[in-house]
Amino acid sequence: MCYPHHRSPGGPFGRHGFGPGPFGQGRRGPRVPRGRLRTEILKLLAEGPKHGYELMTLITERSGGLWQPSPGSVYPTLQLLEDQGLIVGETDGDRRVYRLTEAGQEEASRLAEQPDEPLRGPMAGRIGPEVAQIMQALRTIALTGTTQQREAAQEALAELRRRLYQILAE
Repeated sequence: MCYPHHRSPGGPFGRHGFGPGPFGQGRRGPRVPRGRLRTEILKLLAEGPKHGYELMTLITERSGGLWQPSPGSVYPTLQLLEDQGLIVGETDGDRRVYRLTEAGQEEASRLAEQPDEPLRGPMAGRIGPEVAQIMQALRTIALTGTTQQREAAQEALAELRRRLYQILAE
């Protein structure tokens, strides 16, 4: 239940938008089906041992920048997989590297046989990374830019939107 005197902590876009301020932190892309992170981690580890940051980077790259799993989702999933006996984490210098156990290899093989929807969304490929970079630039302007820079960014976005509709109309 929402009461008028309770304001959302997320600024004008609320808790489910971009988060605090017009371009602050928030959800990092499209909703991903439950269990998909577990599946992707197992598939990536079937290719060889990897550390957590490397897994996050590969998932982001393979989704064209549309899915950017956070450390807050990747590391608990790695811990769960370790608890289930599917992976083992070993210290390699200052990093923890994960590899599949025999049971993990069997699970990854089973998952590889099942068709799943691709990680790429409708804007993946060449557009997805560009959109991610634009959003990062907008966040930077919103957080550190001057009033004039924010106004110029707003004008540039309006022009971009008009140009994109022109492309569709052609």
